[in-house]
Amino acid sequence: MEIITNSAEETRSFAKKISKNLKPGNILSLYGSLGAGKTTFIQGLAQGLGFRQRVFSPTFVIARPYKIEQGNIKTLYHIDLYRLEGVGDIENTGIEELLLDKEAVSTIEWPEKIEKWLPKKAIKVRLETLGKEKRKITVDLPNSRL
Repeated sequence: MEIITNSAEETRSFAKKISKNLKPGNILSLYGSLGAGKTTFIQGLAQGLGFRQRVFSPTFVIARPYKIEQGNIKTLYHIDLYRLEGVGDIENTGIEELLLDKEAVSTIEWPEKIEKWLPKKAIKVRLETLGKEKRKITVDLPNSRL
């Protein structure tokens, strides 16, 4: 699935639509350069799941849990691996436990750093910058997990 968005609001709106089809245990890996809109996309997912507070990038804390108060999904994990360098850094974060939470949806920015740990069923979201606010978003759904 591929879409072109022309603003941050359109990116959030597209993510809201995707959120309606998420299931507990889904993992979304978000690929894109710095400033491509990964956090903006996750903001839309959170809004679509019913989270009404502001969603911030967890760059300095690695992961932020957002409690969801409706539906089967209890938590949205927003994981940002930008600052982590080696496998040792990652192994000491507890990320594996978050990815195993079957009542949650996990989103991962900079997933290249843990590619070997990601299940094949992970949903890949690629964000490409085409202009100041224009983005191409590609969602790869292995085994139709949505």
